[in-house]
Amino acid sequence: MENDEAVEKLRGWFSGRLPEEWFEGGVDIVLDREEIAVVGRLRPPALGDDVSEVERSAAMEGGILRFREESRERRVEIALEAEHRFRRKVSWGVAVGDETVMFTTLSVPVMTRLKQSERQVLDTLVAAGVARSRSDALAWCVRLVGNHTDTWLADLRDALQHVDRVRAAGPGMNS
Repeated sequence: MENDEAVEKLRGWFSGRLPEEWFEGGVDIVLDREEIAVVGRLRPPALGDDVSEVERSAAMEGGILRFREESRERRVEIALEAEHRFRRKVSWGVAVGDETVMFTTLSVPVMTRLKQSERQVLDTLVAAGVARSRSDALAWCVRLVGNHTDTWLADLRDALQHVDRVRAAGPGMNS
């Protein structure tokens, strides 16, 4: 199944399972080989225009924590059902205003081979206290690249989806 189609199927399934009062609009689904991330948009707290940014931020944080606690039992039930059905772990998050907070995420080990010069980069980050270990340093590097190349990565993902569509439209491999 193509990734867009899989995401649409998941979005529909979760929309049918989630209580309507939880989120404004539908949920965003981020899918990879191991994990389904479900992110819903919470209504911002009803505050007046004269409220400071500090108070507004604290109210949003409080609302996120309240939602997390009040919805925990039902989210776990839905996640267990989805994990059984779709064979992937489910993680949850919410968006309020410009902020997105993930409640749970899956950390997956990844093996790689690095040359000495590449290992030295990781060792420098560890020695400088940027990371506790080579593993943490590598994760830090991946986050740094991801933060600074969002547009490039989005273009690459779009190109890969186009390749998937062209491949699916072509003749079968067993013909």
